[in-house]
Amino acid sequence: MKILFMGTPDFASEILRAISETDNELVGVVSQPDKPKGRGHKLVPTDVKVMAESLGLTVYQPETLKDGAFSDTLNDLAPDMIVVAAYGKILPEYILNYPEYGCINVHASLLPKYRGAAPIQWSIINGDEKTGVAIMKMEKGLDTGDVVSVCETPIGEYETAGELFDRLAKLGGELLVKTIPEIENGTAVYTKQDDSKSTYAEKITKELSIIDWTLSNDKISKLICGMSPFPGAVTTYKGEMFKIYEAEKTNGEGECGEILGIEKNKGLKVACGNGALYIKTVQFPGLKRMNIEDYARGHEIVNGVILGDE
Repeated sequence: MKILFMGTPDFASEILRAISETDNELVGVVSQPDKPKGRGHKLVPTDVKVMAESLGLTVYQPETLKDGAFSDTLNDLAPDMIVVAAYGKILPEYILNYPEYGCINVHASLLPKYRGAAPIQWSIINGDEKTGVAIMKMEKGLDTGDVVSVCETPIGEYETAGELFDRLAKLGGELLVKTIPEIENGTAVYTKQDDSKSTYAEKITKELSIIDWTLSNDKISKLICGMSPFPGAVTTYKGEMFKIYEAEKTNGEGECGEILGIEKNKGLKVACGNGALYIKTVQFPGLKRMNIEDYARGHEIVNGVILGDE
């Protein structure tokens, strides 16, 4: 099977690695263009590009796929199947219709739940007990194609988006490797999605990462986990914004967002709309990520201050 792979972030790079360890022929890899990062605006390659080059694969980074811009390359590569994982651009119909065995997408949710850009983060933020990976045959709609195979996994109580990304990438690679031969030999079963049960996982924004301390400790805990490691859940201390990456639920009462004190080996206790949280790992402006107790050794944290109060 001649496969063209399309993907961009680290999740996709692990899917690419899994394909590379099979007998299928990877005819090329398509990824988003390198983007400038940091103060120097140095161009940084995508995770998929780094992985592809380490495997000795040719990488293509078209600025656009519209109006047949990728047609000549597609004809030269002549893939039997295109595998897509978090590529980041909508594929035009000339690409969707090209390969004999279709365009196959590795999506990190139990479709039709969480169609869209951020299924992993939203499954955590919404407090789901389980999630998984779905392999689907792509069509014109957004994550609406027939599902070919699915695997499920529980979500840990304090599992972060980063940790779940890593687990689902591994599960997705394993599931894809099992599914490709079924598609090739005609034994795959294609199941239509029930659109009435679909939900949309919108892109994560900085605005969504702001903590509302009137919510329960459970909801805030899920937000912190879902926003870790990026972009990080945020609040303010005396008007200064900082990020929270790790917290643990506990009992406690006080005004919403009120600092109740630091408890040794537990963290900074903060009251929520219901219960309280021990804030454990934080990052203040200009500083690296650190344990809150380490931060408190060099910086005053005043009991009674209301977090998020401008």
